Amino acid sequence: MNKVKISIKATNNPTILKFEADTFLTNNQSFEFNSIDDAAPSPIAQQLFYLPFVKKVYISGNFIAIERYNIVEWSDVQEEVAEQIERYLNSGDAILTDSAIQKKTPVTVYAESTPNPTVMKFVANKKLVNFSHEFKSIDDSKNAPLAAALFHFPFTKSIFIDENFVSVTKYDVVEWNDITMELREFIRSYIEEGKPIVTLDVNHSIEKENEERDTKFEAHDDTSKEIINILEEYVKPAVASDGGNIEFQSYDTESKIVKVLLQGACSGCPSSTFTLKNGIENMLKEMLKGKINSVEAING
Repeated sequence: MNKVKISIKATNNPTILKFEADTFLTNNQSFEFNSIDDAAPSPIAQQLFYLPFVKKVYISGNFIAIERYNIVEWSDVQEEVAEQIERYLNSGDAILTDSAIQKKTPVTVYAESTPNPTVMKFVANKKLVNFSHEFKSIDDSKNAPLAAALFHFPFTKSIFIDENFVSVTKYDVVEWNDITMELREFIRSYIEEGKPIVTLDVNHSIEKENEERDTKFEAHDDTSKEIINILEEYVKPAVASDGGNIEFQSYDTESKIVKVLLQGACSGCPSSTFTLKNGIENMLKEMLKGKINSVEAING
């Protein structure tokens, strides 16, 4: 049996550190423990609370996240904590008790229309994935059980899954009024039953892509870096609220043309050209005066 390996990952909150395992620890369930008594359903969480600087413990998917008190810095203790977690996981002792595993977290899912009439966004009250994923066909979804299940509906054209939502693109053979309730209940039940959204292979693949993207970012020219930062800060949150995503592809210093990739509800949306030209393009022209001539989508 392969030994579990732990890697240390920083978060946006300097007091919280993630300890990621190379295997799943929970069956798509999330747990938060605020004290040693609260952690009774999780022996490993209880053990961690014996460390005087541990304030909260989160267990979800393939990681354990710990929030610390300010009496220490993570740089001073993170290696020891990682070793402790690794030893525990390799001991074969239970991560969670049966009572914790059997307890279902109530899940709600609501449907939200998008600017793209062929796409409906289904929003859950819990985190589904760490990275965005797009699936154009059932062949793409071999490592994404939820997407594969949704492709069994004959009207499903493509799937986009981001942090807490699933965007479904349909063929024109049906109307949303006829299928929205069925899809919403299917997705809600699927999540509540604790079935996997994507496999660890997909997460590793996307994580590797993100690492490569970070490497590529450093290799970009200064203008490309500015464009990427603007898209991340100002554009991505807006398109995510519409059930989509936008990715920077290239910037030509001579033609001053920016090329982007549209995903989810943004892909094939009738209003995407308007948004691209009158929203994103104008924003970049205003913020990067003299450096942008136009913005084009490579897939529409």
